[in-house]
Amino acid sequence: MATETSPLIRNEELEATIHDHEAIYDRFPVHKKRMIVALVSWSALLPMFASGTFIPSMPQIAHDLDSTPEIISLAVSLSIFSTALGALVYAPYSIYYGRRIAYLTGSPLLCLGSIGVCLSRTVPELLVWRCIQAMGTSGGMAIGASVIGDIYKLTERGRAMGIFFGASLVGPALSPLAVAGLLTFLLLFTFLPETSHPGSRGIDKYRAKLGDSNGFEWVWLNPFASLAILRSPNILIVTLAGTCSLVTDFFLMIPIAFTIGVRYNITNELVIGACFIPVGLGNMIGAPLAGFLADRVVIRSIEKHGPSVWRPEERLKAALFGALVPVPLSILLSGLITKYIPGPLGLSLNLICFFMNGIGVDLVLTPLCAYVVDIMRERSAEVLAATISFRSMLLAAALTLAIPSIKLIGVAATDAILAAVAWLAFGAILLVIHNGQAMRDWIDVGYTKVEDA
Repeated sequence: MATETSPLIRNEELEATIHDHEAIYDRFPVHKKRMIVALVSWSALLPMFASGTFIPSMPQIAHDLDSTPEIISLAVSLSIFSTALGALVYAPYSIYYGRRIAYLTGSPLLCLGSIGVCLSRTVPELLVWRCIQAMGTSGGMAIGASVIGDIYKLTERGRAMGIFFGASLVGPALSPLAVAGLLTFLLLFTFLPETSHPGSRGIDKYRAKLGDSNGFEWVWLNPFASLAILRSPNILIVTLAGTCSLVTDFFLMIPIAFTIGVRYNITNELVIGACFIPVGLGNMIGAPLAGFLADRVVIRSIEKHGPSVWRPEERLKAALFGALVPVPLSILLSGLITKYIPGPLGLSLNLICFFMNGIGVDLVLTPLCAYVVDIMRERSAEVLAATISFRSMLLAAALTLAIPSIKLIGVAATDAILAAVAWLAFGAILLVIHNGQAMRDWIDVGYTKVEDA
């Protein structure tokens, strides 16, 4: 029979369940967790590293292959599209067989694709090998964020996610210093443990049913099944918001040889590549800041409402400033500066805008990614694969318009349009913050419960 103390008793039982669940995140000591974050962050460098070594050379590649910049830029779009497909393939298998094996299968593809790109003598060869190269790096983002969800509890997840995303976006700035994927494979093989929660993998359940701890079966998994998660309005809107912010970074960086390079008479590929450095520095500063803010708003919510009351949309508040100020203003100002301010002053101001954009994109993406992991913890690899692949497909389509748009309406007008798109991200995030619970009630795609968060 219900009594006046029943709600209190239920809350106490729920808090005890939450406490027991959090014990699973203590499987690895702190130093081991940091090593795991370092490994998956290093792996996340590879997709952007591959782009960082390719983008500054696009004019020379177009010349060497007797092609045009527009055609060569398709290699970037196709590689992003391949990353999307690869993420969808890797995610379900990382759930069934584990995170470690998914990582170890990607690095050899990266090495093979990189060798193929270097040896390409025609545009079709280049496009094919860029796709293979991208497939090898595609698991890094989706699985890496899932690994962080495996080992960090709710109130610690944001900081680790910030470091991870900062590393993934700083790749172009570090590309002259980076080493081949072979080293990555050796590091992962030697030091990366399996992070999936005990008994949660599909192969674990198969072995338990079989009664053989070493049993194995091969299963064919539908790589597109995870896209059904996008039926969730929360996840779909957050994904679109992240895309609207990230597209500013890509439109600043991808055509840089044809915007900054042409405007300020920079033809040296090394100097063009060095223009990525301010973005990387912004990522390095924005990453820990974004992680701290993303965790801080969650901690404050728990302190205010208690651990038994979970409001996952609170984490999104950490993304509002980045979506409102540095992301749209950085690309808007960069376009105006490029058009109206010549010489060293114009170049210097552009580099400041790149720095602002690096900080802003981290401030937006880190809370958004942590949020989707929070509300889909048990299916984190799937939800990240769905969001990253969908976002990548949109980016691939948008980037095919980058150079044509700059040639048709100019860099200032193009960047102004992108600034407006970035401000739409701010509105989308606000929408989810204020209506998140109601939208989750519309369609339940298997959201995390408070005791499992």
